[in-house]
Amino acid sequence: MRWLISSIAALSLAVPAVHASAAPAGADAPCRGGPAPYQRELERELKLPVDGRQSTADCAAIRRLQQRLGIRPADGRATLRTYRLVVADHVKRDPAARRGCPVRSYRVTCVDLTRQILWVQTGRKLVFAPVPVRTGRDGLETRRGWQRIYWKNRDHFSTIYHVAMPYAQFFNGGQALHGTRADLFSSGSGGCVNMAVGDAARLYALLKKGDRLYIWGTKPGTGG
Repeated sequence: MRWLISSIAALSLAVPAVHASAAPAGADAPCRGGPAPYQRELERELKLPVDGRQSTADCAAIRRLQQRLGIRPADGRATLRTYRLVVADHVKRDPAARRGCPVRSYRVTCVDLTRQILWVQTGRKLVFAPVPVRTGRDGLETRRGWQRIYWKNRDHFSTIYHVAMPYAQFFNGGQALHGTRADLFSSGSGGCVNMAVGDAARLYALLKKGDRLYIWGTKPGTGG
């Protein structure tokens, strides 16, 4: 009997207890910290009541969207990072949202400064899905209009800014499309179009010297 009692006690220690905090990631629990700066924008995107105040329903809807897009942490907060990734997904799914970029029979890399996203299309066909980017900060804005890739360098290093520019594709003077490990959702570049290194690698493999870019809009917080 003593052996049986001791065995049951050991078994109870081996099985972890289930607490309320261990609820599934998609549970509709209130978010902590209140609304983030892009609360209204995400409410509009999700067709929620637009009041700029975070409700339990807002939190749950934003969290489900973050989970679908693979955004971590999926905490239901309306951050700039979440908003930009949601915008990129919207442009991917809705051809009407791509109307700012000219339609040509050849491949065009579209850089939308206002929404801070990039995609590539041939005619109306999307050949590189929209990704978030970081363009030139105030006073060092990315140059707008039609551009052309004139030089590619997989392992470029900037002697001006002393930073690595992996998968660099130059289109206007020292301005280039390239990867960065810096935060894409703060500040701005020195004029280049920055993106995640993985995205830059895929774009480098797709584009060729002589390919055309079209850049338009105004980066938020800049004068031009």
